[in-house]
Amino acid sequence: MMELFVSKVVSSVVEILLFSAIPFIWWLITARKKQGFGKWIGLKKPAGGMKIVVMTIVVNVAFLLLGAYSLWIVKGIETATSDFSGLGFAAIPAILVYAAFNTALPEEILFRGFLLKRMQNKLRFPAANGIQALLFGLLHAVMFFNLVGAVKAVIILAFTTVIAWFMGYINEKIADGSILPSWIIHMIANIFSGVCAAFLIF
Repeated sequence: MMELFVSKVVSSVVEILLFSAIPFIWWLITARKKQGFGKWIGLKKPAGGMKIVVMTIVVNVAFLLLGAYSLWIVKGIETATSDFSGLGFAAIPAILVYAAFNTALPEEILFRGFLLKRMQNKLRFPAANGIQALLFGLLHAVMFFNLVGAVKAVIILAFTTVIAWFMGYINEKIADGSILPSWIIHMIANIFSGVCAAFLIF
């Protein structure tokens, strides 16, 4: 189990660096003198009070319900959580690292922290949010297209695009540009899928 944990830590560092490279270079060139990288990307305390808490919970519940259906769709197929398959409680530390840092943080930095924020400087928010959501959905659908076929890939595309749209909306319209709400939503969904794999729930 220690090897799995270390593997997830290492892959998390690599993914964070890879997904942050273009945003960091962009920030160095365009915004370094205006504000720090963390604040520029949205790593800051969210605004919104109880409204942000309620919205985060509602989206998370929807994400988990749709996520459970998606796990059923890809049942028996190698996925990002397959490393945890059947390992039970022993996999929990590795699942937590995977959930928070291996996919959630890098993807939130790139899609909601970088793409959405930069695009909405040029486009109206609905268009910018729609584009980042669609790109996020396409990333996940393309990964599964050859494994599950066109129909199921379209379902995955629709599900992930809708969730990404709501995460972008919460961040920008309620949380004052913080990506922490979407990071939390993303992280909890990943914990759920990891635990399902570890305990062979699907």
